[in-house]
Amino acid sequence: MTVYQRLLEREAAGRRLGIAVIGAGKFGSMFLAQARCTPGLHVVGVVDLAPARARDNLRRAGWTEERIAAPSPGDAADRGTTWVGDDPWAVITHPAVEVVVEATGRPPAGIAHALGAIANGKHIIMVTVEADALAGPLLARKAVRAGVVYSLAYGDQPALIIEQVEWARTSGFDVVAAGKGTKYLPEYHRSTPETVWSHYGINADEARAAGMNPQMFNSFIDGTKSAIEMAAVANATGLLPAPGGLRFPPCGVEDLAAVLRPAAQGGMLHHKGQVEVVSSVTRDGAPVPGSLRWGVYVTFEAASDYVARCFAEYGLVVDSSGRYAALYRPSHLVGLELSVSVASVGIRGEPTGAPAAFRGDVVAVAKRDLAPSTVLDGEGGFTVWGRLLPAAESLRLGALPIGLAHGVTMRRGVAAGAVIGWRDAVVDERADAVRVRREMEAVFGAGDAAGGPA
Repeated sequence: MTVYQRLLEREAAGRRLGIAVIGAGKFGSMFLAQARCTPGLHVVGVVDLAPARARDNLRRAGWTEERIAAPSPGDAADRGTTWVGDDPWAVITHPAVEVVVEATGRPPAGIAHALGAIANGKHIIMVTVEADALAGPLLARKAVRAGVVYSLAYGDQPALIIEQVEWARTSGFDVVAAGKGTKYLPEYHRSTPETVWSHYGINADEARAAGMNPQMFNSFIDGTKSAIEMAAVANATGLLPAPGGLRFPPCGVEDLAAVLRPAAQGGMLHHKGQVEVVSSVTRDGAPVPGSLRWGVYVTFEAASDYVARCFAEYGLVVDSSGRYAALYRPSHLVGLELSVSVASVGIRGEPTGAPAAFRGDVVAVAKRDLAPSTVLDGEGGFTVWGRLLPAAESLRLGALPIGLAHGVTMRRGVAAGAVIGWRDAVVDERADAVRVRREMEAVFGAGDAAGGPA
């Protein structure tokens, strides 16, 4: 029986899968637009710091007033409606909730909600990939030991990349590289919320009308989000980052197999089995024909001449040798596809991607010269951007994770372009997110950071 058939069965039996959504921003709202159309699902509660805004987003997503009028999660569970409020623990602890969707976008909140869900026997879908990059391997291990599922979010690029890697490996192919596309130029690392829209390709008025958060979208432009997402892929698949971070080679879909192969074979990879992001523009800013700006890819190698001939016979994108091939998906639908994760987790008990070890990390790098007493403003802000490094290299450097580089004060000056260390900033070691991160480093250590078994 397929997952969809099992959802239909639950719908017919009146046993819909109970879901809580924490964070009703863009991703959460996109999921909610489809959740109301998916049989077998019941959104028991929607939590947001601004419940009135959450209700507005629900209305825009097609929800009726009657459906969001429940005065409590208990009433919502009894009546098949949805409660909207600002208390995450009201849904995390409620017996009608089976799956918690964490979509706040804030690493400390994401970690706290994941731990709470695990402690209360709930499956957790981590939309907040920043929290996964910061401490996902530890959270996933705790979930397994508690008998629940920790999963990345289908529709977001990491889970889609992981799906492609799984497809290739299950088919017997040796994966050479996997990743996504984005728009990248080296100067974007210095981008701030004041410059983001010109780089992004829209004007400020259009962005305001669409309700687009400049700091959040700047994290896509300055390279931080790409680093975070590739850390999630590395930790889930065992594909390792290149030393020094992502290289963002300009590349269109027809050149994926040629570019995303090892340097010894004429490509640009540091090593076979690498995560990498390709740029939709050349270094002079010209558009790349057939760019993969919104998509994901995997490159893989034929194990024999026979398989290479099959690649050619069935029209795969291949390199000049015919032995390296690429499969790609040109777009992703973000929260509109999240029901795939919800059903996989809640019906099958399987994640749509989950970290297995600590292999990739995202460290804070100064966007400009930072004087002592400077307060860091985190991902997508004015002070730092996130660089992907092998986890072992991050640990060796004592680097401050980008997920903790928000609201902390610099103890000493750091030059533009330098990696910020724990010792360079005043970090509250008592903060829950810091303690969880330190626990992950202690639990996994150099062995798993180098790619050992989880």
